[in-house]
Amino acid sequence: MALSLKSTVSRCAVRSTRAARVSRVNVRAAAVSADVPDMDKRNTMNLILLGGVGLPVGAMAVPFAVFFYPPSIAGGGGGTVAKDALGDSVTLTSWLKTHPTGDRNLTQGLKGDPTYLIVKDGEIEKYGLNAVCTHLGCVVPWVPSEKKFKCPCHGSQYNSEGKVVRGPAPLSLALAHIDINESDLVVFTTWTETDFRTGDAPWWK
Repeated sequence: MALSLKSTVSRCAVRSTRAARVSRVNVRAAAVSADVPDMDKRNTMNLILLGGVGLPVGAMAVPFAVFFYPPSIAGGGGGTVAKDALGDSVTLTSWLKTHPTGDRNLTQGLKGDPTYLIVKDGEIEKYGLNAVCTHLGCVVPWVPSEKKFKCPCHGSQYNSEGKVVRGPAPLSLALAHIDINESDLVVFTTWTETDFRTGDAPWWK
């Protein structure tokens, strides 16, 4: 009788312990579930985070891109205004005041490439010369004493019009059209016609 009573008490105790454990697990699960945000809240927080990061990054990226993109002019096929060494727009009047006949000096031209303006008989020639060597891309200086463009990297030479006269450069310097607009600005546009120096189609198209 005593043994049966003890067995019954023991089984009741085990059941009570199991019930208590299950209850604690359910309570913990409910607590954890209550702390997890739903998908709408997550999406809202993600949008807030993305907006907070994207706005300042975009505000910095726009002026950065504008700084490096060469200025252009709308109308008449467009074009790129020449810039001097200080980044100022080049006008015909101001350029001729400081650059005499025979002068060849660099400006910023199409795609931001260094481009020579050539002064002849008191006027700017109707073409500019891209100063990038056609061998490996060095900037080619004008040597007045020899009346040539001579590359300091590998010795390529070009005549006064930019035609290659000595290798290893395989091609002449690229041409660009020059026009003067109604505001007296010097404007570059792409040269698409035959290269007058060689009689060939322009290789830079």
